[in-house]
Amino acid sequence: MLINNIRQTLSTQFIRNVGWLGGAELANRIFRLGTTFTLARMFSPYDYGLVAVILTTNEFANVVTLKSGISSKIIQADEQNLKVICNTSYWLNWIVCIFMFILQCMAAFPIAWFYGNNRIILPICFSSLVYLMLPLFMVQCALIQRENRLNIIALCNITQSLSINILTITLAILGLGVWSVILPIVITTPIWIVINNRNHKWQPPKSFQLKQWQEILCFSKDILGVEFLNKLRSNIDYLIVGRFLSIDALGIYYFAFNAGLGISLNVVNAFTTALFPHLCEVREDFKQMRSRYFSSLKSTATFVIPLILLQSSLAPLYVPFIFGQKWVTAIPVLILICLSALSLPLYNATSLLINAVGKTHINLYFNLIYTLLFAVFLLFAVKWGIFWIAVTVLVCQLVIQGAFSIWAIKYIFTRPPNFYMSNKQY
Repeated sequence: MLINNIRQTLSTQFIRNVGWLGGAELANRIFRLGTTFTLARMFSPYDYGLVAVILTTNEFANVVTLKSGISSKIIQADEQNLKVICNTSYWLNWIVCIFMFILQCMAAFPIAWFYGNNRIILPICFSSLVYLMLPLFMVQCALIQRENRLNIIALCNITQSLSINILTITLAILGLGVWSVILPIVITTPIWIVINNRNHKWQPPKSFQLKQWQEILCFSKDILGVEFLNKLRSNIDYLIVGRFLSIDALGIYYFAFNAGLGISLNVVNAFTTALFPHLCEVREDFKQMRSRYFSSLKSTATFVIPLILLQSSLAPLYVPFIFGQKWVTAIPVLILICLSALSLPLYNATSLLINAVGKTHINLYFNLIYTLLFAVFLLFAVKWGIFWIAVTVLVCQLVIQGAFSIWAIKYIFTRPPNFYMSNKQY
């Protein structure tokens, strides 16, 4: 009986998709281990700090491209509206991405002034070239996810990851410094264009049209707001450490995040990417969606929680052995940041459930309150250094995210099934 239950669990579409994405993320972490090892040996904490500033800027701008919001709408759209939604999304992608390319280039100058370092201006501008490539594959990518063919997304991830890491290591050895991290990101983005276009027959419309753009933006705006606030929370500690402590302290803190949280976060993201289309597929069947949510949450927690505990407990052993003695001071921070991921399986799954039933505004309101509280706590903690910043991150994520998730689950599953179908946001 037990063997049959295990076999049945592993044979579901959700687990197969997670398997593809998880395998890609595992390969990504193996590739990145070599990159992290190389950069840790060749970069100083100051170099790591500069990279953190550049990539943080790119992360914020990437959110405003509406990539997640528009893709989520395509995945969630009714079949009869799908063609119009895709055609309009294509043109919206171009409008937003061109705007963000210009905006990031302009923002590079005040950011350089804020940190007192003009070396970051050109890398920030160069990294914005990625936005001009996004519209060439975003619709196809969303349609592939809608069709639950996440093996294609996994192929894109693993191919780009291998290419990025090989290029980064090569350029770092050649002495290109910060550029060894920035150049590969832009150079390898066309991989997504090629693979997605080869694996989906959808073609861009020949004429400009924005039919039902209000519906797309109405759905996307809450997801955009949530993702922006998530990015702000994910990076505000970098901003505070870099501004109020030093670039060197930021480098140590940024290393702790990458060496500690990276593996766990990639596994969580694999489950998250697979879960949204898995829930949207049965959003008309409330009972089945409830069953899928709880079974998926159980599967996620079973994989992720032991991994987080194992990685945090082994940190004192693998950090000096793999990355060198100069990063030993980052170990306490690394352990705390790693443990902060314990709340992510529950929180991410609940956020996607809220989006799947069309109540995206709930996520937005919570994230706005959460981000304000988080920023206040961090500004208070920074006076005692990066260790107490990490303590603050851990406590906030476990307590605030956990409490919200429990409330949201009760809120959704105590409502009648037709409640979500009769209260559309658009």
